[in-house]
Amino acid sequence: MAEEPTESGDDGAAGEEQHQVPYEEIIWLSTLRAADRMGITTRTLYRFIDRGDLPAYRFGRVIRLRLSDVDTFIEECRVEPGSLEHLYPEARPDDPDEEAG
Repeated sequence: MAEEPTESGDDGAAGEEQHQVPYEEIIWLSTLRAADRMGITTRTLYRFIDRGDLPAYRFGRVIRLRLSDVDTFIEECRVEPGSLEHLYPEARPDDPDEEAG
């Protein structure tokens, strides 16, 4: 993390301590690069933005996303183990694929 430069001048009292304000550089992504990073279409990305799931910023006609927001969103979408059982049916006793095992 970089630090904000301090101003030097004679307007402060002699021996006065100058405080440096931490500065975090923001890395901006275009909607295309953000969608590519997430492996989705820009249409899906716009839907996430429109629903308020993913923060985005408009600068004139351009929409940008912070890399840190995209990475946080990716982590929040992580699938918990054991949460997908509803997507595959239970094995039936008469299922020939299950008996061959």
